[in-house]
Amino acid sequence: MSNGQKRVGIVVGRERSFPDALIARVSSRNQGVVCEYARLDITRIDAPPAYDVLVDRISHDITCYQPILKLAALHGTRLVNNPFWRIADDKFFNTGLAASLGVAVPKTALLPSKSYGEDISSASLANLAYPLDWSGLVRDFGFPMFMKPHWGGGFRDVSKVDNLEELFRAYDKSARGTMIVQEAIEWSAYVRCIVIGKEEVKVALWDPRLGHFDRYTKAAETMAPLAESLLARVTADAKTLCRALGYDMNTVEFAIRDGVPYAIDFMNSAPDFDISSLGPEHFEWVVDKMADLVIRLANGDKARHARAEEFLSA
Repeated sequence: MSNGQKRVGIVVGRERSFPDALIARVSSRNQGVVCEYARLDITRIDAPPAYDVLVDRISHDITCYQPILKLAALHGTRLVNNPFWRIADDKFFNTGLAASLGVAVPKTALLPSKSYGEDISSASLANLAYPLDWSGLVRDFGFPMFMKPHWGGGFRDVSKVDNLEELFRAYDKSARGTMIVQEAIEWSAYVRCIVIGKEEVKVALWDPRLGHFDRYTKAAETMAPLAESLLARVTADAKTLCRALGYDMNTVEFAIRDGVPYAIDFMNSAPDFDISSLGPEHFEWVVDKMADLVIRLANGDKARHARAEEFLSA
């Protein structure tokens, strides 16, 4: 580190608008912190990356970065988001966690895998009921349902099923994957809460029926603003979820049915922060709050003394 400056590194894929803006914003603050694209190389256990903070935007896709980030945490680097938490997460457990915290969620069930490896026989599956209780699932959840991977994002491999035939077709396609099913929430309003540092929340109307680049920017044309009471509830629920998950950078989606906000998707540990998606207003807010966060973490005592045990025991 030069001139006593703290260093923030951004671990990134193809995105440019957000990391470039964050680098410029941190620099403009003149608070003794430099922000840059992280440089990662062959990494030895005694030579972690020399950053006070690392902002992880891509290790979910480039998984060889994950052990490097965890080693950095062992040596005191603050991570946004913390991979010890994120790698352990899945949609089924986290939906159960949300329900236990008093956050409304859709009815959710986990499906045993459709198929298994060649070394798995019927004897290996002695604990698994046969036949599976499909009729009970349909009775309790009704149609339509959504089938999705218990871990994943970007709407990959998500299927809306309207009858038993479509349910079985989607299940057959899942092969060895582990899938969950959720009741469909017929909503009157839909919001995406952008959450930074677990406490800063921007509630945005967000319409999943629109094209990718219109979901934020044109949602006000398809939905009315939330009442103050609903705004307060989704803000509180978003904070509750991010505090429980340990995510400092997240988006939390709520589908509102009969005045109740149901948490639909809240494991976006590397959320889309591109200006073309967010629009200028939301983008400016995100860049500003992320600059606040990384500067605070880089300059804080906790950043110098954090250890992996903290993350694993939390």
